[in-house]
Amino acid sequence: MSPQTPRDGLILGVETSCDDTAAALVDAEGRVIASVVASQTEIHAEFGGVYPELASRAHVATIVPTIDKTLTSAGITGQDLRAIAVTRGPGLIGSLLVGLNTAAGLSIGWDVPVLGVNHLRGHLRSPELDGGEITYPALALLVSGGHTLLARMDASDKITVLGTTRDDSVGEAFDKVGRMLDLGYPGGPAVDRLAATGQPTIDLPRPMIRDGLDFSFSGLKTAVAHALAKGAAPADLASSFVEACFEVLMTKCRRALSQRPYRSLIIVGGVAASIPLRAQASDLCEEMGATLNLPPLKWATDNAAMIALTGWDYLDLANPPGTLPEVRLKVSEL
Repeated sequence: MSPQTPRDGLILGVETSCDDTAAALVDAEGRVIASVVASQTEIHAEFGGVYPELASRAHVATIVPTIDKTLTSAGITGQDLRAIAVTRGPGLIGSLLVGLNTAAGLSIGWDVPVLGVNHLRGHLRSPELDGGEITYPALALLVSGGHTLLARMDASDKITVLGTTRDDSVGEAFDKVGRMLDLGYPGGPAVDRLAATGQPTIDLPRPMIRDGLDFSFSGLKTAVAHALAKGAAPADLASSFVEACFEVLMTKCRRALSQRPYRSLIIVGGVAASIPLRAQASDLCEEMGATLNLPPLKWATDNAAMIALTGWDYLDLANPPGTLPEVRLKVSEL
């Protein structure tokens, strides 16, 4: 491989934390050169959620063709890469191992470094894909299928968790409510669509809305189940649920923005694709005098481009990359 400066070339991102197999090539400026996704939606639709064993098997079948197609579309080979960045966790252990083992094997065969990337850090970097820019210090609201947290970011690699969920994530609550309403899989986007056709007329709780920066959505999910059992109209129930969730999220963001100075608010994760949430966040930033930084819609959900971009952060660390880190990862280890 020809000599390279530390930020030359492309990083291959590999993402297999849950149900989709994804690969992407990203340069040091965040430009996405190629991206390929092998969706598993049809596999899991009949179960109303992700079936972990089937997800792992599907990753095994699709990961090499997905990577090969990504490299071919960019006209490069594995030996041309600056590094491979692969999701190391958190996520489904079986799915993660497919990506980790594949990346480790390819790094040996291609003689390029392999970097184990924290999936949550990937989400936090997603607003800077395709020309975006985060202004620091930033308040980050991460709302994905498995996590809900608030963090202060003084730089891309200086992250302090301020609050997290004590039970369910907001994304999990969306998916479970989608299942209650028989909206199919994935349930989260379907709940958003149904909510747009109803009115928020059903009284639902706002768990922990008056307390600190932590979250709780388990009780809200239970309240939806009780309301449905009492005959609540599905569209109105969905609208009331979405209103309750977003009121909690925006209240926590407002509280955090009031406690310390921030230049921007970033919202990342699958729930960040919600148009109503984006609109409410825009209003909040106008009120609080902060800039709103959001990932492009196509990079809001799990993707390999955000993993590749985060890989550049790992390359910039003072210590050279070594072996793949431990798969199990705590939120506090962002």
